[in-house]
Amino acid sequence: MALPRYAARTSTGMAELYDAVKAMAVQFDFKPGQRINEVELARRLNVSRTPLREVLNQLMVEGFVTRSVNRGFIGRPLDAKQIHSLYEFRAVLECGIVRVACERATDAQLDTLLAAVEASRDVPEDSDATRLLALDEQFHLSLARLTGNDEFVRSLESINARIHFVRWIDMRQGRRSHTQAEHLCIVHALQARDDARLQELMSSHIGRRLDQITDVIRTGFSTIYMRDQLDQLA
Repeated sequence: MALPRYAARTSTGMAELYDAVKAMAVQFDFKPGQRINEVELARRLNVSRTPLREVLNQLMVEGFVTRSVNRGFIGRPLDAKQIHSLYEFRAVLECGIVRVACERATDAQLDTLLAAVEASRDVPEDSDATRLLALDEQFHLSLARLTGNDEFVRSLESINARIHFVRWIDMRQGRRSHTQAEHLCIVHALQARDDARLQELMSSHIGRRLDQITDVIRTGFSTIYMRDQLDQLA
């Protein structure tokens, strides 16, 4: 994780620093509600506090950390209602994505997407959750790219990052086969140019009830704090 001391002085170095700190925020290395020790983090990443603070300010704007007047930067909350709001927004966004993709995607593009989904079925159900989630995110980003609209892609990437940890926990609980079957149905509906069916499938595929999200978050909290205990034993 350590970066060269000079790295953050260049645009490339700032991008590397941003990616490193964002990855920590996405995985809740900064515990919910915990003050981020800038001095310790700068030492750990081998950078000065000035570029680090620039990165933290950017991540605050993007919703990955929060800030208190008296405490400085703080780990973002792992809050069921907030995650539910993000899922709700994602559902609306992706319903729009498949509607536009249904109109614009070529038959050849849909054939390519179908082949990719069918190939991914060979990935074992008990594979690492990180790999399974990456495949799932790639499918949804592929749908966004079929629209030919980069704003759809950027918006989806932003939401994916903010719910990544919760979805990783979810994937560990064995939703892979169910998810794969729904992906195939979505592609088939695209090939049939059946927008009504697409709206039904996508709403069902993404929609999560608040109580379901709350259960996943309980597991998430256990994972965050158990991870520290395991690190101490290592």
